[in-house]
Amino acid sequence: MSVRVLSGAVLGIDAYKVDVEVDMSNGMPSFDLVGLAEGAIKESRVRVRSAMKNSGYPYPIHSRRITVNLAPANIRKDGSGFDLPIALGLLAALGSVPLRSLQDFLFVGELALSGDIKPVRGVLSIAAMAKEQGLQAIIVPFENGQEAAMVDGIDVFPMSSLGEVIDFLLGEAELQPLETPVFFDDAAYASRLDLQDVKGQEQVKRVLEIAASGMHNLLMIGPPGSGKTMLARRLATLLPPLSFEESLETTKVYSVSGLLHENKLIHERPFRTPHHTISDAGLIGGGAFPKPGEVSLAHRGVLFLDELPEFRRHVLEVLRQPLEEHAVTIARSAITLRYPADFLLVAAMNPCPCGAGGMGCRCAPNDIRRYRNRISAPLLDRIDLHVEVPAVPFQDLSEGRLGETSKVVRERVLQARAIQAKRFQGAPIFANAQMGPAELREHCEVDQHSLQILERAVHQFGMSARAFDRIMKVARTIADVEQSEDILSQHVAEAIHYRTLDRRYFH
Repeated sequence: MSVRVLSGAVLGIDAYKVDVEVDMSNGMPSFDLVGLAEGAIKESRVRVRSAMKNSGYPYPIHSRRITVNLAPANIRKDGSGFDLPIALGLLAALGSVPLRSLQDFLFVGELALSGDIKPVRGVLSIAAMAKEQGLQAIIVPFENGQEAAMVDGIDVFPMSSLGEVIDFLLGEAELQPLETPVFFDDAAYASRLDLQDVKGQEQVKRVLEIAASGMHNLLMIGPPGSGKTMLARRLATLLPPLSFEESLETTKVYSVSGLLHENKLIHERPFRTPHHTISDAGLIGGGAFPKPGEVSLAHRGVLFLDELPEFRRHVLEVLRQPLEEHAVTIARSAITLRYPADFLLVAAMNPCPCGAGGMGCRCAPNDIRRYRNRISAPLLDRIDLHVEVPAVPFQDLSEGRLGETSKVVRERVLQARAIQAKRFQGAPIFANAQMGPAELREHCEVDQHSLQILERAVHQFGMSARAFDRIMKVARTIADVEQSEDILSQHVAEAIHYRTLDRRYFH
């Protein structure tokens, strides 16, 4: 007898439907699991057997030949979420569960040896897929209930044990679908961090505003204690609040990674700060069965790389693709996955190995050159803004005057973003940093005087074509911040100023 139970698996951050086909026949007792099952799935036979026995149901391995197929069979599958549908397929083949009761649901969950159902990763994506497939209901582990209920338009039944699922399917237990309205208020954005906490550094705060307004990557160079980390952490408070679509997309990444805490939508923009000892797979994702890396966990938020030259060079070089394409493609022999990675890169470094810089530096010139050259020119070209963060003078530290709050600066950022939203209406971009050649020609025209300034800068600093384009994008953002329809010469000059540090420090 053959039974089909609906389930789902995650591929990247999205899910696809899996038909768990269970066939039971007479013959030499055996249990065959096919369909490119990997890792924990191969061990499901042991978990399912103990879970069924401890739930009071006989396990037929000693008298029947059992074949379980996970279709489509050409996609490699990993994880433990197929335990529950396999057990229900066996019970249906034995006649313990009516076949009709299985047709209305999609099942996902890992079984403990006691019969309890444990949580699994990626339930949010699976619930969204179930809705797209036109299914009416989904049965998930109890701990994943709130997560699945984020998807509106599908009934979610969280269950804590195999016995509870069977009683529900037999009609012996009446349960109501979980009702968890998703309250999403994009205006309810609050953070304990505030730009006002940073004393002095008014020029750097201006650069943070420009970076937030146009999604421009930023490199800060300064001695220890100058406030680079404080400034980077407060950049996230200047960014616009997440929209519902952005929040759902970001939450999917954390769900697939198993990092979704409290099973709630992520409301605040992520801020990720990996240590400089991270591997390339940890940064962009990877593994035998690829998982999202830090660049994907920073999706729609900020990725902060402190002590940039201390990162291994080959680790930094893998950043090129996500910085250009806003996504990561991970290819393996059996599978190719694509994870979103649209983040704002903020990097910080000391001016020299000892960190002092200037008159107090104890480093030899060759040591300084080697330290700075750990960062390649192609990577620097992809960072729009380079700014010095000097030591804070005593006067700024001692005086009680406070600067602008994050809320005030964010209002200006929102105004600049509104200008860009109107400009790019209908296009697949939302910020100036994402402009391509066509958008640059259309929206970044400058007068003759500005062209002369650009020409002198290109010749003097030896800038690449990519650096030239990024200067134009930054100038466009500065004009938007100033509420200017045209890009003026002072906007171009300021944008060039934020590109001179790479020539001063790295050549």
